[in-house]
Amino acid sequence: MKEKLSQKELRMKKRKTRYAQILLVLLGLSVFYAAYMFTQAPSGVSNKAHEYVKSDYILMILQCSVGFVVVFLPSQVEKRFGVEIPDIMEIIYFVFLFCAIYLGEVQNFYYVVPYWDNILHAFSAAMLGALGFVVVNFFNNKDNKIIELSPFFVSFFALGFATICGVIWEVYEYLADHILGTNMQKFMTATGEILTGHAALADTMEDIMINFMGALVIVTLGYIHLKNVQRKNQLESK
Repeated sequence: MKEKLSQKELRMKKRKTRYAQILLVLLGLSVFYAAYMFTQAPSGVSNKAHEYVKSDYILMILQCSVGFVVVFLPSQVEKRFGVEIPDIMEIIYFVFLFCAIYLGEVQNFYYVVPYWDNILHAFSAAMLGALGFVVVNFFNNKDNKIIELSPFFVSFFALGFATICGVIWEVYEYLADHILGTNMQKFMTATGEILTGHAALADTMEDIMINFMGALVIVTLGYIHLKNVQRKNQLESK
């Protein structure tokens, strides 16, 4: 039987629901806005600062549509697999989607705010690393578990989980650029110059390295915490 939620937990759940609703409304409105602007925008490559062309609005529609779907991802994971994701982590997840999709794509923060993309990659890596700990901790605390997972294995799984998610995102960017003609991987400059060689790989490799470093920081902190908990449990059991 589930325990009765405290007032603080109820407020947190209401706040989580409110944030999700606001995000869904913003993304939905952005899709309609981008679809209308697509009909008005010029084709080809823009030579003017902050001028959007048709491919930019295609990317905006794609990102907002994907965002609209992945908003429901935490709740579906909880329902299907029984993994309890902390409400605060879900709120952080919604804030990240707001910053990455609405502010980044719709409000053009990726070009207006310096290092906006790098900041979000580091933030998402840390968030995914923390989520990796939540997933492993869920299985490690089950009553029918077979083995006790060591702090190192838990940390290693969390690091791998966050890194793989970052790689999957880069694959998504590559496929979007290839199929829809967008420029998510920044292989083309604002003036339309196609980069080659090392320069063409710079954005992708920078994103992967930032993802890895961001995940490594949060995983290291998690490892230290787990080791301290392990030592405390060992002392108490003596």
